Amino acid sequence: MTTITQAVLDDLAPGGVLHAAINFGNPVLAQRGPSGEPQGVSVALAKALAEELSVKLEMRTFDAAGKVFAALEEGVWNLAFLAIEPVREAQISFSEPYVIIEGTYLVDRDSPFRSVADLDQAGLKLAVGKGAAYDLFLTRTLKHAQLERAETSAGAVDLFLDQKLDAAAGVRQPLQKVADRDPSYRVLDDAFTSIRQAMAVPKGRDAGAAYVRAFIERKKAEGFVHKALAESGQSDVTVAP
Repeated sequence: MTTITQAVLDDLAPGGVLHAAINFGNPVLAQRGPSGEPQGVSVALAKALAEELSVKLEMRTFDAAGKVFAALEEGVWNLAFLAIEPVREAQISFSEPYVIIEGTYLVDRDSPFRSVADLDQAGLKLAVGKGAAYDLFLTRTLKHAQLERAETSAGAVDLFLDQKLDAAAGVRQPLQKVADRDPSYRVLDDAFTSIRQAMAVPKGRDAGAAYVRAFIERKKAEGFVHKALAESGQSDVTVAP
């Protein structure tokens, strides 16, 4: 186990409290339990880290990854669970990924689109969750299609449905659940990106960042991440190597 120094505690749990940002916007990573309590793999990892550090855990919940990132400047969290993205790396230190998820599209069942490449055409409008990893990726890479942003990932699906846009971009698993509920829609077989979900700490907290990097590698090797995914009903998600 990596040595727990005072510098690590100061970086991750100042005052003896680990403030962890939990993003409900990605249901692969976090969900609301029967009584509304946070649960899922990111919650399990936050609890395990707090226990290892022998500190109190306080979870700050958000409904979108973009809002987690925006809250960085407010200093409300010391630990977050976000996708590795270049635009975020200037302000955040990431661990290696613990989960790999696919970004793809939900489309009308009868639409002509069969591949993600088909969606990058002039005149097409694609719904995305503002500030989500796939929003940042598509903003960098799309050449022709237009992005229409909702406040959350779930809101992007609503935007697609309500405004009859050409597609909704998002994480494969929740999009597939929409298609399973309503056969009027389908999810494309391929993906436009692999989203690398990682633990994150604010930039400049070098001791804490090093500890988190070692922690996540241990938890992957121990099978902890795989078990936590299975227990939260996400057994079809790929654990990062």
